[in-house]
Amino acid sequence: MVTSCKNETTTVPVPVQKTDISEFLGQWTIDVEGGGVSWLEVTQQNNFLDGKLLWIGGSVLPVGSVFLAKDHVLMVQRTNSVVRERDANNNPVKANQVTNWLEIVKKGDKIEGIILNPKNNGLGVDTATFTGTKLPAPPAAPDLSKVKYGDPITLFNGKDLTGWRLINEKQKNGFSVKNGVLSNEPVQVEGQPHVSYGNLRTEQEFEDFNIKLEVNIPAGSNSGVYLRGLYEIQVVDSYGKGLDSHNMGGLYSRVSPTMSAEKPAGQWQTMDITLCDRHVTVILNGKKIIDNQPAYGPTGGAIISDVFSKGPIYLQGDHGTVNYRNIVLTPIVK
Repeated sequence: MVTSCKNETTTVPVPVQKTDISEFLGQWTIDVEGGGVSWLEVTQQNNFLDGKLLWIGGSVLPVGSVFLAKDHVLMVQRTNSVVRERDANNNPVKANQVTNWLEIVKKGDKIEGIILNPKNNGLGVDTATFTGTKLPAPPAAPDLSKVKYGDPITLFNGKDLTGWRLINEKQKNGFSVKNGVLSNEPVQVEGQPHVSYGNLRTEQEFEDFNIKLEVNIPAGSNSGVYLRGLYEIQVVDSYGKGLDSHNMGGLYSRVSPTMSAEKPAGQWQTMDITLCDRHVTVILNGKKIIDNQPAYGPTGGAIISDVFSKGPIYLQGDHGTVNYRNIVLTPIVK
């Protein structure tokens, strides 16, 4: 008979503390590992969970499902259709539904998580970690008749790019100044590698303000004016199209114009935009198309997640040809 006097210790696992679903409810701005701003809304209604998600670029979209796992992990799933085969006329003949998902936990008053994106060929998963901050609801709409303004600031001098720089200096700058006009021409040469063009931002950063400018958008082209690096006011050739938040003057993917006021492509158009207390007003060609509406969170392409911080004006340069002139910003004094 063999005995041992060796003392053995047993590690007792620490129980994971449960997280009530109420702690995940609401709207969250998200900073993604490696850069990028996202936004998540989680709601509970009629005894089920629901949500909307903006992931870095594109639009705010409904999620596929939301559920609580292991009493403390919030799971958010999205499903996309991936075309596998097309016929001779390029019509899809086979497609799969590919699901990506977020796994989210609470850390104090913030959230932390990871997004998992299966590769389209099924051989691996891309991941990125992120942190999120809960957004309070926007305040009541401000009384714009009582707003006080400071001195106007001419952002574009009509001569050169003084006061402006690329957001990503590694990208190519398609912006130049010609005859007093700030022009963007992201030229791609057929047969040559795709050129990545950058977005142009102001050196200065601002709090709330009114900005006035003129823009000329060619047929089929697309750009955007970002307020404080957070909210895109869409610039696009949408003449003759229906009302949509993705059309000219809309707060991209969030607030649709109440009327169509755009001009045909190739004509100069005026934009008069006010951002005050997380509310946006847009006057396009003299017609008020968005009237003091709340901006609940960042739009696709945002470079700042904090809705209370200063930020730049930035002009989208990676989409298409566009011309700007007479860009003047007037700060709101509080």
